Amino acid sequence: MQRTLVMIRHAKSSWVNPLQSDFERPLNERGKREAPEMAAKLKQAGISPDLVICSTAKRTRQTAKRICEVLGYDMANVRWEEKLYHCIPSVFEELLYEVDEKVNTVFIIAHNPGITEFVNQLSPAFSIDNMPTCGITCAHFDTDEWNMFNSADKEVFLFEYPDKKNDAQ
Repeated sequence: MQRTLVMIRHAKSSWVNPLQSDFERPLNERGKREAPEMAAKLKQAGISPDLVICSTAKRTRQTAKRICEVLGYDMANVRWEEKLYHCIPSVFEELLYEVDEKVNTVFIIAHNPGITEFVNQLSPAFSIDNMPTCGITCAHFDTDEWNMFNSADKEVFLFEYPDKKNDAQ
């Protein structure tokens, strides 16, 4: 069975209040604008979640809300995971091992540097220096069970981020 994993880094956060804790930093205006724009790209590509797993940090919660609104995903069904906050790559795998077999497409919304390290492990044919804010990496793989994720051959078929068209010029 073909499965799809969509890794999303939170949108651009605000640094207006230097005394605010990192965990409680909200999105800035650019982040609030770019998250729904990126969700629209996913929608246009026909990619929608069966399950959204998200860090509990404020900026990831706000990113999830904007993405879910565009894709019509009920926020009440988001699985909130505190351990995604600045996690190491193995935490992503651990969470995927717990996904129900009825789920075909999982979105994970999290943070750097772990998300960059994790997506670079998906396929030898894919490598990035940095997952940009609101960056999206999508991979297909065939397996009957999510707990076989690690041993499945994965193909990254989409890497998108807000300023991609400007970077290509």
